[in-house]
Amino acid sequence: MFIDEFRSYCLTKPHTEECLPFDEDTLVFKVAGKMFALISLSEPETANLKCDPERAIFLREHYSDVIPGWHMNKTHWNTVHLQGALGDTLVRELIDHSYTEVLKGFSRKRLLELGLSS
Repeated sequence: MFIDEFRSYCLTKPHTEECLPFDEDTLVFKVAGKMFALISLSEPETANLKCDPERAIFLREHYSDVIPGWHMNKTHWNTVHLQGALGDTLVRELIDHSYTEVLKGFSRKRLLELGLSS
């Protein structure tokens, strides 16, 4: 998956915004103000995605293109090689999972306010 596809897919998620909060190179995607994806504009071969800790271990053990998150909490973040053997379908599923992991941290009230729960 190339950066334009990655960006477009992240932006399809409800209440997602993109920003450059750290520097002019690190593009960050947030849902309601909380990060779920990061990618370098100058080196877009990898992206950091949030992940359930148990699933993160499984992914790292089974896919060489998934490693502990670079410059992130290694328990909750993975660095994913976007143009490796994972394929676009799995990368999209990992983006979905990251987005969902962030939503799990929101209160029911906040999810209702965002229209993301009934």
